[in-house]
Amino acid sequence: MNELLLARALHVVGVVIWIGGVAMVTSVLLPLLIQMPSAQNRAEFFRKFEKRFAAQARIVTLLVGLSGFYMVHALHAWGRFGELRYWWMHAMVFVWLLFSILLFILEPNVLRRRVETSVQQASEATFRRMQRFHWILLSISLVTVAGAVAGSHGWLML
Repeated sequence: MNELLLARALHVVGVVIWIGGVAMVTSVLLPLLIQMPSAQNRAEFFRKFEKRFAAQARIVTLLVGLSGFYMVHALHAWGRFGELRYWWMHAMVFVWLLFSILLFILEPNVLRRRVETSVQQASEATFRRMQRFHWILLSISLVTVAGAVAGSHGWLML
């Protein structure tokens, strides 16, 4: 059972780093970028930050997915996906898939070029759109985290 405890610890630490990072970007970084007077400085700072943060987010998201899969397998919990009262497990998979698609597929192949072009043309508006999108992602993530904590400790709404 030590492997299960390690997987759970890695999973929780990974979620804290990942969703905490999303919260920081949403509530601190993007508002500061929007307030920067120079579009050039805004774009340059964002590029530098995004490069470092995206790598970290990819690693942590991968860790969360692997540890989550391991726990479901080790606990023989696959049947929970067939029960609505375990909605939070579906939500965790949804959030993980959404971020994985964004981080591993869309961001490097599509979004990076679009943002780069958009930042040069309408910087403040671009960052405001990004912030709105991040607030949606953060809200979904926080509801999922709250549901997962409550549900994994026995609070099943149905």
